Order: sequence, then structure tokens, then C-alpha cells
Amino acid sequence: MSSAAVASLLFAGGCRSFTVPVVAHALRISRAALIKRHNKLLLSWCCRSSHNSNTALAGETESSTIDVGNLTATSSSNSYPKYDRLLPCPSHKSPPRIEHLVVSEGGPVLEHICKALDLPSLYVADLIQFGAVYYALVCPQPPPNATQEQIRIFKEVTEPSVLRKRASIKGKTVREAQKTFRVTHVDQFVEPGTYLRVHVHPKRFPRCYEIDWRSRIIAVAESYVVLDKPAGTSVGGTTDNIEESCATFATRALGMTFPLMTTHQIDNCTEGCVVLARSKEYCSVFHGKIREKKVKKLYLALAASPLPAGIITHYMRPINMAPRLISEDFIKGWHLCQLEVMECRKVPWPTTAIQDKYCVEDCGWPSQDYAYECKINLLTGRTHQIRAQFAARKAPLIGDSMYMPAAIADMVNPGLNPFGKYKKDFSSESEKETAVINWIAQHGKEPSVAIGLQACQISWDDDEHFYEAGSPWWRC
Repeated sequence: MSSAAVASLLFAGGCRSFTVPVVAHALRISRAALIKRHNKLLLSWCCRSSHNSNTALAGETESSTIDVGNLTATSSSNSYPKYDRLLPCPSHKSPPRIEHLVVSEGGPVLEHICKALDLPSLYVADLIQFGAVYYALVCPQPPPNATQEQIRIFKEVTEPSVLRKRASIKGKTVREAQKTFRVTHVDQFVEPGTYLRVHVHPKRFPRCYEIDWRSRIIAVAESYVVLDKPAGTSVGGTTDNIEESCATFATRALGMTFPLMTTHQIDNCTEGCVVLARSKEYCSVFHGKIREKKVKKLYLALAASPLPAGIITHYMRPINMAPRLISEDFIKGWHLCQLEVMECRKVPWPTTAIQDKYCVEDCGWPSQDYAYECKINLLTGRTHQIRAQFAARKAPLIGDSMYMPAAIADMVNPGLNPFGKYKKDFSSESEKETAVINWIAQHGKEPSVAIGLQACQISWDDDEHFYEAGSPWWRC
């Protein structure tokens, strides 16, 4: 992409990438010349982003902003690595790179992406296999702070007279036509006006290639498979990578013809029992059992401090963004979070060798002589619930690089947490918003591999189906 500048926009609701028009290399090439160079592209939008746990959205690529005012043109020769194939899995992490394209002439999707982004065809084919390429029939709406030029381009490609000529969107509203879907085949035809989103650097899961997956199978039934999920892996994949997932590798390990499907999720950094369905029908059946609270999940948590037996209650902010904020007091609209600590026993803190083996991060907890293994009955199933609730009780999970730093900060400065036990009274909403932003900043990044958390047991239909995971990593 030698003739495009890289930029991103910050707008209400968080940082997202969108519709940044191509800028001429070194600001010398005209837009017309640039379009001619790329031939079949009307325009190319791009976003380079970096990992930032404080703005990460669940299931979405993490992003940060670049100061558009200080934007400089870049080229593929000095900005991006040399592209070859997605496999073998690299040992290093590449910063996220998302490209947004609009097609001006119909043809195979692989051809458009290769020419637009100057990528090898085999690499683009790998991206499509990984599920890292999306399309929409019509360009999404620009953000509120889009420039006049960006708005002009959007209007140009979504002009009603233009859309009326497209048979593919007849019978659909514009909003329906803007819905994105995965590109599933390299030869998939894309017509003029089609929007493409390419996750050039998908999130990778090297642990998938280190696991003996057959040994992690707990049970194979007629309708489902129970897996002892390893830490550092995704159950069903991510927005930009469905290839390196537990469902994919378990399917291959069992030599199954049809792919296994996810029925529920646990965090990438959590290990333990996961149920994978062998059919869409059983997916629906199991989802129904979860809704009807017929599925019981027990967890083992390795905490930095002890907690008494009993039920712990918090309320979680209804925003789909990490870190998850919770309050000890009821707040209207916030989700109830409850878990039961069934038992808590003192155990040695994991050795350095064990922590190194599972890439468990040292998050700076002041006393590392003893840890506390807690058995938990999860009464409500919120994202990050155990991690957030334990941290709020000053008993963060070992290795939890997102929530342990906040727990330490709150211990050093009681009252820092605007939703905690020692929260301050705020004179205005703006003062409270500042305190919330500051509290979010105390959290760290998402753990890379393992934390002290295992889904140790799962059962349903009054224990008619009952399964247990093996020993957690900290006992090995």
C-alpha cells in the first residue's frame, strides 16, 4: 500500500476505525493518479491500531488513535513486514492492521484485495480461510466527526440513484445492506460498491499448535463433545481468526467430518470444561438449558488473598467493553453478578518454573508466599465476572494482568474506585466521569496465556450429564 497514508479517528463511544480517504504518498500524488494506480478501486480506507486494553471491545479488534493532525504518509516498504503466509504461526505479535475498501469494478474478492493492499495472493487466501475478511453490500455510515471529503465520498457511493441500479440490494433497506458478513471463498464475486474490511494482522493463538488436543477431550457423546480447554486459546475464534480455535482443533483431533460448534464461552485465559455441539440443533438445545438455568458450572480460582465462604453480590456496568466495571451498590440498569464461594484453602504460591511454563504474568502483588484456591458456584454468567468480583474484594486472580493492577491501586489509595466501598461523593457528573476514566486507567492489559481460573466442572439436567476437568495448571 505504497501510496496510502495511515490514520484512525476517535469518536463518541470509543475508538473505531472508519472511512479515512487515501492520501497521496508524500502528499505529492493526486487522488486521480492514485485511483489510476490501483485501477479497480474507488478508494481505500485504512486504520493502523495498537493493543489498548482500556478501549478493547469484546470480540472486536483492539484499537488506538493516531493524531490526524500529525499524520505522515507511509509505505508498505517501511511500515509493514514482508507478507508471506499466515502459517506457520509467528512467535511475535504484529500490531493490528485493518483496511477498509470499496470496490469500483466487479470481480473476484481475492484479486481486489491483492491489488489494493499489495499483498501476495496466498496470504490473502489465508486471511479468507481465517475468517479475517468481511463484506457488506453498501458502505457503513461515516462517524459523526467525519470530514466533508469523507462524507462526500460516502454520499457518492450510496447515492439513491446508484443503489437503485444494484439488483443485489433490491428488497433490502440501506441498513440491512450495510450488515457485514464473512467472505468465505477466494473466488467470491464482489460487485461495484461492495464494502470490504480486511483484518491484515489477525489475532493469533500459538498455543493451539503446542497442545495434544486428543488428550484434552473429556467426553464424546452423540450430540456433543466436552473439552478440557487449554488456557491461551479461544473457544470458537475471534472476529478476525476462526481458524485457531478450540472448536477447529478439537474437530480435527477427533477426525470429524462436520465442524464442532460453540455453545458457550469462557475467557481465552481461562482453562477447563467447554461443551461443543455436533449439530446446530444441539446448539439450540444447550442454549435453552442455559437460559432455563439447567446448566451448573463450578470453577476453581487461585486468588492472591482469602475470601470467606458465602455469596458475593455486585452489579456490572452494561457496557460491552473491558475492563468490566462493577459496583457494590445497586445501580439502575446494571447487571446483577452473583457467585458463591463454596470453600477456600491456603496453598503455596505457584513456583517461578510453573508460572514461566504457562506464561503467567507477575502483576506485582506484594506478598507471594501463599495463594488461596477457591471453589466457586457461578450463579450468574457475566463476562469477566469472577475476575472482576474477586479483584473488587481485593483478592485478584494470580496472573490477571487486567484486574490485579487495579486491585493494588485501590489498596494503596482507598477511594480511587468510584464504585467501591470507600467511594467518594462527587459534586458533578463531569467529576464522576473523570473519576471513572481514571479508574479504568488503573487496569492493565488482557493476560497473554493463563490466569488462576479453571472451569473445573459442568453438569446439566440434574447431573444426568456430569463432567470434570483435569488438574488445574497450578497443581502441575
